[in-house]
Amino acid sequence: MFSDNKKPRAMNDTGAQPNRIGKNTKIKGDIISEADFRIDGKLDGNVKTSGKVVIGKDGYIHGKVECVNADIEGNFNGELQVSELLTLKSSAVIEGTVSVAKLAVEPGATFNANCNMKGKGESSVKTGSEQNPTKSSSFKAPLRGNSNEAAKTT
Repeated sequence: MFSDNKKPRAMNDTGAQPNRIGKNTKIKGDIISEADFRIDGKLDGNVKTSGKVVIGKDGYIHGKVECVNADIEGNFNGELQVSELLTLKSSAVIEGTVSVAKLAVEPGATFNANCNMKGKGESSVKTGSEQNPTKSSSFKAPLRGNSNEAAKTT
């Protein structure tokens, strides 16, 4: 009935337990951690983690996020620095500035941001002599199977 062979909870590479901010939770302030974060509530502040940040469909962040990977289904407004992969689900709404190595966008996602694509290992900090990032007011990924239709950018 009771066993010592319990399945371990999911952990990121650092061994830290993932954190979760629930749907009916509002937080104002900064979060610094080595663990992954899932945000289904509202955060007005900054997140810095060596893990992954997930913004759920009902989640909202207004502030700065620094992480390795991010999956966004909800809303983000601010500065987003992702050192590896940023995945935008179809319900995602992004506004602000984004610095990322790799970007995956599902059809239907809204991407209203200045975006700086950097190679792996490059610094996200740019000097004034470097080219300005591009502004995309509404990025809609093309539907699959329709290779003649380009992504809409303004």
